[in-house]
Amino acid sequence: MEPAEQIDKMIEEHPDWRGEALAEARRIILGVDSGITEHWKYMGAPVWECDGPLVVGNIFKSKVKLGFMYGAQLDDPSGLFNGELKGNQRRSYELYEGDQIDADGLAGLVKAGIERNRSK
Repeated sequence: MEPAEQIDKMIEEHPDWRGEALAEARRIILGVDSGITEHWKYMGAPVWECDGPLVVGNIFKSKVKLGFMYGAQLDDPSGLFNGELKGNQRRSYELYEGDQIDADGLAGLVKAGIERNRSK
């Protein structure tokens, strides 16, 4: 099964707010740059890459987690990072039921991740 199909299946298997949140995040992430590709890695998680890893998506019982592999190196002017704040590499944007995705903020983080990957 292709990565896009696996991500579709994951979303379909969560027909509640979590699947909707991941689908919306996916749409935003893919809309940032035509060079972004989808992968299925890390024991069953959607991964978006552009010149290196950008975001890993996960659905949990009470949240949707968008983990930025090198988030600690990214500016976060919208203040979206609310998880994994103590490490020196990763940061995450975690969504809970009732949260609205900050589309502009998420797109900004993805753009910053692409710039970081391209500078390496």
